Parts: sequence; C-alpha cells; structure tokens
Amino acid sequence: MSGAESLDHVGLCTRDGPALWAAYEALGFQLTPLARQSGRRAPGAPVEPFGTGNRCAMLRQGYLELLAILDPALFDNRLGAFLDRYAGMHILAFGIGGAEAELARLRRAGIDLPGVAHLERPVDDPEGPRARFSRLPLPDAPEGRLQLIEHHTPELLWQPRWLEHPNHAVALESAILVAPAPAESAAALARLTGQVLTPDPAGGYALALPRGLIRILPPEALGAVLPGLTAPDLPFLAGCTVRTDDGNAAVRALLGGRLRPVPGGLMAPPALAGGAALVFTE
Repeated sequence: MSGAESLDHVGLCTRDGPALWAAYEALGFQLTPLARQSGRRAPGAPVEPFGTGNRCAMLRQGYLELLAILDPALFDNRLGAFLDRYAGMHILAFGIGGAEAELARLRRAGIDLPGVAHLERPVDDPEGPRARFSRLPLPDAPEGRLQLIEHHTPELLWQPRWLEHPNHAVALESAILVAPAPAESAAALARLTGQVLTPDPAGGYALALPRGLIRILPPEALGAVLPGLTAPDLPFLAGCTVRTDDGNAAVRALLGGRLRPVPGGLMAPPALAGGAALVFTE
C-alpha cells in the first residue's frame, strides 16, 4: 500500500519532562520508562546521543509521545524551536510500511527530501534492546514536525504490559490542527500522506487515513470544536481524541469534574494535558 496507513502517534513537547509525565499519569495513563533518544542529524551522519527523551502512553492503536529536552547542551532535533512558540503538541506522525518507497513517492511529488532519517532509543533497560525507526519529516513545516514513520521494532513498543491503562484508553483516533491558511496546510498533509482531503463539518478539511483522522480547521472553528480553547500561536496543534473501551466510565470516575463535556466526548483542557486538549471519546 502506498501512502500513510495510520495516525501513528502525536507528540507533546516540553522543557519540564517530570511535570508532563506526572500530568498524564494523573489523567489515567500508564507510561513507558524514560528513554533517551539517539539518531543521525542528516542521512549518512553518525548516530549520536540527542538531548531529548520521552515517555509514551502506548495504545492498542497508536500512542501519545511525551517528549522533553533532557540535556540542553546536546542536539535537540528542533524541539527548542517548537517550544519557543508554545509548550504543547508539535508532532504528527503517520505510519508507513516502507520508508524508501515513500521517499521515492514524495520526491516524485516534488517534495525535496535529503533522505531517510534514523532514530533509535532504548525501550526499558538503557543497555537493552533498542527501538528503531525510519523517519521522513516534511522539511520546514510551519505546523510542527509532520512526518512519516516506519517502525522496525514494533514488538518492542506495543508490549502487553504497557497497553492497559486505568482510564481504559485504547486508540488514538484523531488530531486537530488549527491553521491560518487551512487549504495550504491541508494540501501539505495530503501530499505527505498520499491521502485524499474531504470537507470537515466544522469548516476546513478532514484527512482520513485507514486508521485515524486529521482535522485541519480555520481559527474561527476552534471554539465550536474545543470550547474554551484559544490558540497561543498559529498554526496550532490544538488537541487529539482518544477512544476508551468502557464508555468513558473509568475516565469519569478518575477525573470527575476536571473534565469538560465537548462535542463527541469529555475534554481534559490544556492546563491538565500538557498544553493540548485531550478528548476522551466512547
């Protein structure tokens, strides 16, 4: 299959990793151990330690990456530039089957990419097995890190011990991008993923993948979709939706009045969810 197959993960970014990780544990997620990242600054460059690391909420479909700058003295892979805009969601990653084939497709579409980027990190023990990825980030995207990702070691990430969450979250279903020029952002995402755009009911565009959805909305639609939110800057990755398998019963029991009813579910506002809205759907 050519093109992206899924919304693989979204990434929330911070300079204060412990605070972000504690916030998501309070929202009822079981997180993976802290993993420091390594990679190549450019295709063909040596693998080096990066100054970034993450913990993740692994779901049966997709996952939430909680990414922090751990050592400001090391290469941060543009994370600092993202955080100069705002703390919150800055990463949309789309799952693919083969990075080299997708690189050829993107080059035929006129997207100038230097090659496939390599990233790796330990999974549990720093000296143990390492998860490895091939990435194709869209160069200089104003929306954030928009990328295709191929997993070489999915069995190391989606381990049963990390898939059971107190809040009963099971699937990453969608992400919401607010853009000053929705048509331009939507066209860039369509080229990157190889998928077709359709009109979004709130205005703007929807990009449906075999697994997952991206909504690309104008600023005036934000209040209707995520009531009470304001954009700290534009473009703005405003939030995501996560489906639970118990009709949100556990979420209600765990979080009670801290959640707000919104169209389609219950929202943890950005103040509770690391700078982005997190909507639990049934």
